[in-house]
Amino acid sequence: MSLYVIDDHPLMREAVVMLLRRLRAGANVVELDRLGGVDAAVKAHGAPELFCLDLKLPDTTGVSGVHQLKNLYPDTPLAVLSASPAADAEEQCIEAGADIYIEKSSGASEIGAALRALLNADGGFEELAPTDNKLSKRQKQLIVMLDRGLSNREIADELGISEHTVKVHLWRLFRRLGVKSRTQTIYYARTHGLLTS
Repeated sequence: MSLYVIDDHPLMREAVVMLLRRLRAGANVVELDRLGGVDAAVKAHGAPELFCLDLKLPDTTGVSGVHQLKNLYPDTPLAVLSASPAADAEEQCIEAGADIYIEKSSGASEIGAALRALLNADGGFEELAPTDNKLSKRQKQLIVMLDRGLSNREIADELGISEHTVKVHLWRLFRRLGVKSRTQTIYYARTHGLLTS
């Protein structure tokens, strides 16, 4: 298994590679400066465990890179790292299939925490079948907070965790329930008796 960092900015790419090597000692981290080389890189370096994708690459437009990676590797976690503020592009990226959107301005510790949570999500994605309704206490808490209409920032403040950690918790919850959005989560929770009111 290999971790892939796709970013055309050498300094940013090296920083993300260093972060991943700190999170996963001995991991094979593969660097690419465009999306076009992904197939060949995977053949040469092995199955992807994680993609870190820069949103703006020489061979992508908008969220085309997210679509392309998700079509090729639907089960591989995908973190979008972007210089654009979350308000500008996060929603489109998540809808296109990205698992988390991280602003490059977040700083090493926040980016590291988000990537760590993504790499360690419940110890394996195959366990997260939509039929498995065993939710953690935190996931039940999140459903109630989503039902209350709280934003990621408000949830983070209430739980005393970072906004990126909230995003990862939501991502895990969506995967667990087999849904793609907050609205679908609330609908699922209501129709499956997870919300009592």
